[in-house]
Amino acid sequence: MAHPYYPAGNPRFNHVAMSLPADLLGEESRSDICSFFEEVLGFEEMAVMTEDRRRLILSCVHWDQFIFLISEDDPMKCPQMDHYGFAVNSLDDLKGIQQRAEAFRKKDDRLKLIDLHMDDQGVVKIHSLYVSHILPMTCEVQYWEFPENPKPYVPAATAG
Repeated sequence: MAHPYYPAGNPRFNHVAMSLPADLLGEESRSDICSFFEEVLGFEEMAVMTEDRRRLILSCVHWDQFIFLISEDDPMKCPQMDHYGFAVNSLDDLKGIQQRAEAFRKKDDRLKLIDLHMDDQGVVKIHSLYVSHILPMTCEVQYWEFPENPKPYVPAATAG
């Protein structure tokens, strides 16, 4: 059922934007950023929108979902665990990202990876990993598993 504010359908996120130093949007660094996103996540540069040292847009598999990178004199700074998230439709898809990230890290040690792990909430098991490379924000990718016979959720404070 749609939310009453959105009778045509629920809204969804379509992009994340980050500011970077212009040098990171220069040809060499831009190529490194694109390689990571293509090889690990399957995202592609929207080359027609690229402006050297100014702008890079990465399509997140579909044209209306994207990462928007723009140069700024005072670029974004954030703690490593500030992140944006994507959802995948199977645990195998998530495991594939883990494998591709591990392979990419062998050739580029700037890749940071928090390995696949699972948070069992009873009614849902949230499988996720975190991966980052060059950009100020980390990417979290999740798969939500809904068990047929879920166990009841017990808050950590009362778990015994």
